[in-house]
Amino acid sequence: MQPTAFAVITGGGTSGHVLPALAIADALVARGHRPDEIVYIGARRGIETRLLPPTPYPHHFLDVVGLQRRLTVGNLAFPIKMGRAILVARRLLRDLRPAVVVSVGGYASFPATFAARMRRIPVVVVSYDRVPGLASRVSAKFATACAVAFEGSKLPRAQHTGAPVRRDLISLDRSRSRAASRSELGLPMDRFVVAVFGGSLGSKVLNDAVAGMIELLADRDDVAVRHVVGDRFLATAAAERSGERGIMYTVVGYEDQMVKVIAAADLMITRAGASTIAELSTAGVPAIIVPWAGSADDHQTDNARILGDAGAAIVISEADLSPTRLADVVTDLAADSDALEAMGAASYAAGAAHRSGRLAELIESIGSSR
Repeated sequence: MQPTAFAVITGGGTSGHVLPALAIADALVARGHRPDEIVYIGARRGIETRLLPPTPYPHHFLDVVGLQRRLTVGNLAFPIKMGRAILVARRLLRDLRPAVVVSVGGYASFPATFAARMRRIPVVVVSYDRVPGLASRVSAKFATACAVAFEGSKLPRAQHTGAPVRRDLISLDRSRSRAASRSELGLPMDRFVVAVFGGSLGSKVLNDAVAGMIELLADRDDVAVRHVVGDRFLATAAAERSGERGIMYTVVGYEDQMVKVIAAADLMITRAGASTIAELSTAGVPAIIVPWAGSADDHQTDNARILGDAGAAIVISEADLSPTRLADVVTDLAADSDALEAMGAASYAAGAAHRSGRLAELIESIGSSR
């Protein structure tokens, strides 16, 4: 029987998983597959329930939860929900008969990848952290191939493809798009624009430091800051400032115009999630990167070093983070256009693999050979 779907892409929980999944889907469509041949399987509790419905891709959300790395009552539900979700995923794969299952990681990827193994469907594990997460390490054991963002991966059958990045970011010319993007976002052309992004859920540590930085730079009438605080922190965020006297400060809960923000910004302040690192380097954005100290195996520090070691970013640990440190770095870079340009060039050079298209080629070759 012929498959009714070419690929099932699975994973989720945060935009750091869902946006790469959508980038893969878009890349496969660009190679000639119909959107209805690319099916997404995620979790009911993830941000995919918000991001998938507006897309042309069929999607299914399973009742599955993640396993906490500490003893909690919630962990008691993990094996029950996971077992049920695997059975549901197995039925979905039976009906869809995909040529390949692509895992982008996260707890939501487990049911479909396990079901794929049961049904002997080829699995491609996409790992875009320098240190692979638990889901990727487990799934890699039976994967046909592991598509990795960076060379030197210890995952089995690893192929260096670069990370999945949305196509409109791959084709972005920041210099040509800057004026239009700033106009649409309400940002002036005559200011040094800093964009702050702490991940789709936001970061209290980053939010507090940036709020303090705004106070220190309050008199700067040549600086504008667009701060994505996360919906959960929106009610307690620092007050916005119009810029009529001093700094302009805009607060956003969830950012759904990230490509425009990247085009508009002179500098970004971010966490070090793998998809964020890939997007920064794909577009060539200078950045201040603050790795999340609580990330599993401290993988965000490893991610941040990719750009820090290349001279594309300034990495500040949470232990060293303060409003004064942020204000000093922003002030120095705003006054040194040569340093900023060099950081942007180094960042763009680091993103060459992400712009290569090799990931979609690998997935298509495995799916087509079944």
